[in-house]
Amino acid sequence: MERKTGIELTSILPATTELPANAMARTNFKTVIKRFFLLVRYEFISSSCDIGSKEASRKNWFMVDPHLHLSHGATFIIWRNVMLWVSVDKKSDVPMIRQIYHQFRQAVLNGKLGAGSKLPSSRELAKQLHISRNVVLEAYDLLHAEGFLQTRKGAGTFIATGAQYHTKTDLPAPRVRAVNMGYGAPKHIINFRAGTPELSLFPRRKWLSNIRTALDTSPVDILAYGHPEGRMELREAICEYVVTQREVDCHPDQVIITAGTTQAIGLTCSLLLRQDGKQVVVEDPLTYDIKEIVANQGGEIHPVGVDNLGMKTAELPEQITPVCIYVTPSHQFPMGATLPIQRRIELLCYAEQKNSYVIEDDYDSEFRFDGPPISSLHGLAPSRVVYIGTFSKTLCPAIRIGYIVLPAELISGGRSRKWQMDLHNEVTSQLALAAFIKNGDYLKHVVKMRKHYLQRRKAVEQALQYHFGDQVEILGSNSGLHLVARFPDRRFTQELLDRVEQAGAKFYGVWSHCMNPDEHRDKLLIGYGNLTLEQIEKGMDILAVNLVEKDLIIPGNHHL
Repeated sequence: MERKTGIELTSILPATTELPANAMARTNFKTVIKRFFLLVRYEFISSSCDIGSKEASRKNWFMVDPHLHLSHGATFIIWRNVMLWVSVDKKSDVPMIRQIYHQFRQAVLNGKLGAGSKLPSSRELAKQLHISRNVVLEAYDLLHAEGFLQTRKGAGTFIATGAQYHTKTDLPAPRVRAVNMGYGAPKHIINFRAGTPELSLFPRRKWLSNIRTALDTSPVDILAYGHPEGRMELREAICEYVVTQREVDCHPDQVIITAGTTQAIGLTCSLLLRQDGKQVVVEDPLTYDIKEIVANQGGEIHPVGVDNLGMKTAELPEQITPVCIYVTPSHQFPMGATLPIQRRIELLCYAEQKNSYVIEDDYDSEFRFDGPPISSLHGLAPSRVVYIGTFSKTLCPAIRIGYIVLPAELISGGRSRKWQMDLHNEVTSQLALAAFIKNGDYLKHVVKMRKHYLQRRKAVEQALQYHFGDQVEILGSNSGLHLVARFPDRRFTQELLDRVEQAGAKFYGVWSHCMNPDEHRDKLLIGYGNLTLEQIEKGMDILAVNLVEKDLIIPGNHHL
């Protein structure tokens, strides 16, 4: 009878697995292999049956050299000419059941254990691994439940057919486009990022009290699935607030609660771009979100320029019929302009003529320093305007609550789109915010923060005037959490701003928000919402040193 001498040595543990830390671990690998083949000779070759015969597969499917003691909790398994090393680490945080399960599962998936291969009995494997039989039984049960194993009555447990899955390991790494929106500046850098409120003044105690009250006093149904449009308590509170403070003409049924402005814009664009047409008119410069959102929805952007009065409505394109026009009329981002009534009327007439909707992003509207907040565009044409608001700037971004006020004909579609996105927002935060608005705490907080930001704005203006005098023009400083500094005789580059950041302060160019990055190269976007007075002073000193003393910028229209 021809003897079998070729045996494949494999492992169902990771390639980095080390031998057990005992006396055997100090034996070199050649000795292990040598003793293994002695094992094969002892168990198989001296046997009267062929290694591949039915009798061998029945009697000798699981063999361990009694003289080869690797450790307690590890064993070699010889199986159809394949040696497998099964082990358990009793000190691991991973339960032994999961360890055994993962090793057999991986061996089946990668084909080391083929369909029909017989497994050792739970009693025998437990004995060799020096563990409880129940551990092995539970591991086998888990493998059986997932379809990796099948049991044949009177024959044992076998690998099921169709459980092998060979994946390609040579696929190229995907290219991931970096998205840098200023969130990741190191902590030691003074970050003049726009749009971040003063986080240290968030009313934590009142918020926590409202959360507790919501959980203690609300019916149990708040813990169940809710409606996509959000809790009625919050929608009613928002309506009361925007009607009195923003002159928005709406009903709670028109309100949809969202996870901030970005989701609100995305939901609105996905809703409108499903209709006829793909053209979207936007302000230029504009927020990061719009370009990405419209592109992801398959829309075509048509930019309209901005001056010190906001969108140049005289330049609205006549040759197209847009589905919507996106504007930030109360405090244009990033230039900071307020759209006057004449241009608002011109914009609404254009939308009426084109049968288009206007998306009003009421950005930074609460923080106006030169008088009461400007009335919303929505109040002039409720059936033509989709109104979007957020609490990320007035409270904090972390609560992730914004809202949309939809015209009546868009309510059903809007709720459906919200349901498809994420079903609904977290409920307890909605109830906490509803109470915060209804009891007057929200309006008090806004008034308090308005005074706080006015102080910061003045500090930035004074620092700019001190360092640059008549070389700088300050734009859009009458409201919001940022302003724009224009240097008429200078032209900035990203390389220059990187040098300033290396010195300790991070500033942003307006051009990064432009459709054409060569425009607005003479302007810096300076946010101050989350900075102390000391940070503002120090950061502006750093900017001045790098722009004036080191003369790192060139006057005129030339790049560095």
